Amino acid sequence: MEQRETTVLILHNQPRTEPGSAGVYLESDASVLDQAAAVGAALRELGIPYRVQGVARLEEIPAVLTTTPETVIFNLVEAFHERAEDAVLVPALCRAYGKGCTGNDTPALQLALDKWRSKGVLRQAALPVPEGVLVLPGQPVPKDRLPQGRIIIKPAANDASEGIEEEGVLDGADAARVEEYVLKLHERFRQPVLIEKYVGKRELNVSLIERNGAVEVMPIAEIDFSAFEAGKPRIVSYAAKWLEHSFEYQNTPRILPAPLTPNQAESVRTIALGAWKALDCHDYVRVDMRLNEAGRPVILEVNPNPDISPEGGYAAATAAGKVPYHEFVAAVVANAVARQAASGASPGRLTAAQPPRPSTDPAFRQIRYSVPADRDAVLKLLTDTQFFRPDEIVVAAEVLDEALAKGPTDHYQSFVYDDGEGPLGWVCHGPIACTLGSFDLYWLAVSPACQGKGLGRLLMEFAEVRIREAGGRLVVVETSGRPDYDSTRAFYRRIGYAEAARLHEFYALNDDKVIYLKRV
Repeated sequence: MEQRETTVLILHNQPRTEPGSAGVYLESDASVLDQAAAVGAALRELGIPYRVQGVARLEEIPAVLTTTPETVIFNLVEAFHERAEDAVLVPALCRAYGKGCTGNDTPALQLALDKWRSKGVLRQAALPVPEGVLVLPGQPVPKDRLPQGRIIIKPAANDASEGIEEEGVLDGADAARVEEYVLKLHERFRQPVLIEKYVGKRELNVSLIERNGAVEVMPIAEIDFSAFEAGKPRIVSYAAKWLEHSFEYQNTPRILPAPLTPNQAESVRTIALGAWKALDCHDYVRVDMRLNEAGRPVILEVNPNPDISPEGGYAAATAAGKVPYHEFVAAVVANAVARQAASGASPGRLTAAQPPRPSTDPAFRQIRYSVPADRDAVLKLLTDTQFFRPDEIVVAAEVLDEALAKGPTDHYQSFVYDDGEGPLGWVCHGPIACTLGSFDLYWLAVSPACQGKGLGRLLMEFAEVRIREAGGRLVVVETSGRPDYDSTRAFYRRIGYAEAARLHEFYALNDDKVIYLKRV
């Protein structure tokens, strides 16, 4: 396969901004943006070209993968709005479209998400897990099979401590309260509920990283529950993990490294590596454990898609292990490239394109920000095209005047093509309010003397590059449906824009608005 420069698309799920329905946790959902920003900063430090894009549904992924030129997908997709579990399929789709993908593959993600099945696999691998039972929605609690003593009740297929609450720690002999709490979780999360033995009082986080073909265990961290009053469950609940103003959040610092005996530390490392192997993990993982009453480690869960934001426990552990954040990012990107090469996968049709060029590319050297001295020339070329009505030119003048008054920091990003004699083309774009990554292409105009010579295409390419550099993912173009705009619409189709909507007689009688979209 032809060797190409590594370029990266940081792909993340779009965080939800409204709860919408039961079981939606906004705090953990929003953390993915911090992770994307941190990975982007590391890639800049490494000199690796990258772009960031968010998706809301699995169905959006194929269109992204067939149009993005990047060679590696840095997968930060944790859950989708409608079907959270679809997120585990992203690596399989990346592989199907010939892309390298960071992090764990679909089988490991799918297995780890189902905590009951994953613990079955761990148990078969002779690794210690708490005893427990699974209760399906609509089924009664099997009271005769409950663990003795204290138990913890939680959703069987949620991450990020979602659904883990202090109220879920109960005495297994209190059948009425157990039944009531199980029913509450069934109604809230619409999934099976796991009832497990509450293990010990000490909780450990074990972070692992794959580098240069070897799996390394980072320094072991312990959650410090010493501020908890007697009788308060010593668990990392959702509040402890995400609700910054809560007592639990403010009183569960990590101790790094954990104060373990040499034998305990060695046992923890051995079990963590066994869990990695049992679930066939890649790149990075966090294994959460507790020490039982005898001081022996027991696996709570294997998290193959842990929070990797700089303030999180995983990044703290790698830092303690003398692995700077940018080196962690470099390692997982290198792993993804190596796996792609080993598989013999060839990129899809559109991924064979060259990596996206920057706005500083010499091809764009005659395109610059518009300045006040350009005003008359820009308005003249708009008039000379004879495409725009006088009232439309008034609106264009208002947009241009605002851009000229406020400069490069304005919402309207206004550029001209100048051959040294003055503006011969104008393009203006800006982000669309209340969207994440959608941009409007407000104006494009080329002097009649230069039409048909590729200047319009050059200005559009420049605008798309600028939008991509600003974190944009989608360009929206609106134009007229009149016959005299046939050539304009054909131009947009030639450069990759697809008609997404047509609003009949929007502008005037027999004058439709035609909306084109293009992913960048």
